[in-house]
Amino acid sequence: MTMPFSRPGAIDLSALKAPARPAGGPGAAGPGAARGPGGAGPSWTLEVDDQSFQGLLESSMDAPVVLVVYSPSRMPASVQLADDIAAIADGLEGRVAVGRVDIDAQPSIGQALQVPSVPLVALVLQGRLQPLFQEVPALEELRAFFGQLLQQMTSQGITGRHQPFAAGPVAEEEVEDAVDPRYAPAEDALMAGDLDAAIAEYQKLLDDSPADTEAAVGLSRARLMKRTADADPAAARQAAADRPDDVEAQTLVADIDLLGGHVKDAFARLLDLVRRTDGDERTAARVHLLELFAVVGNDDPRVLAGRRDLASALF
Repeated sequence: MTMPFSRPGAIDLSALKAPARPAGGPGAAGPGAARGPGGAGPSWTLEVDDQSFQGLLESSMDAPVVLVVYSPSRMPASVQLADDIAAIADGLEGRVAVGRVDIDAQPSIGQALQVPSVPLVALVLQGRLQPLFQEVPALEELRAFFGQLLQQMTSQGITGRHQPFAAGPVAEEEVEDAVDPRYAPAEDALMAGDLDAAIAEYQKLLDDSPADTEAAVGLSRARLMKRTADADPAAARQAAADRPDDVEAQTLVADIDLLGGHVKDAFARLLDLVRRTDGDERTAARVHLLELFAVVGNDDPRVLAGRRDLASALF
């Protein structure tokens, strides 16, 4: 199997269907040590061996799995990469499970994957493996990458969650507690492809609790999916090229860019529009850019830079 590798960037999940909501998940995936901060609390990261490997892959039918292949002897820096990805994934509370593969200790898994070199980071969904990258990015880049990965999965209706790994069986009520039930109606609507219902559910959450950051991000993402649902990218780009100061044309292409993982391009397009326009058009461009900031996440370094650029453009 020859696998093309690339730097962290756009992730195309368009060929993958949304899996059903997990009935089990990898919590019962056989032998393997669960890893978490100090070994305490729930963890969605598993140190994979020959016995647990197949079970982990099978769990990708429910929700995405990220494999991290590392080597303490050949590339010590890859161990830190595995640790960083585990920490990020454990903070996502089941949206992604991580399988750590020490290729020195598990050479048969490396042979099965035909790993050309380490590190290797790959996404597995519905049993299909998609290589992501073979580098050791900084922690900030990894956080941004996983934010983009979640955005792409959500846009495809992939919102299932794994059960946490544990040394013993995980009680059903503990798994339910890991997922806030307030968001279930909105997530169910997304999985069913009913974007209008998802938007309405997120809006209800915000009406009840205006400071609910997760609901605000969910609403922004659902709106983004709604705006781009029937868009023809080629036609949209041509319209934007023909009408450079048309706010509607430019914001649609920015949406398409963001959904495709081209975050900086989306931000730059709207920043240029803010600089070129005034009055209501400028306000519309600014508000749309702020909503895209919310989709990506306020802690993302690209958003922090975008906010600085927006301030400069406005004043």
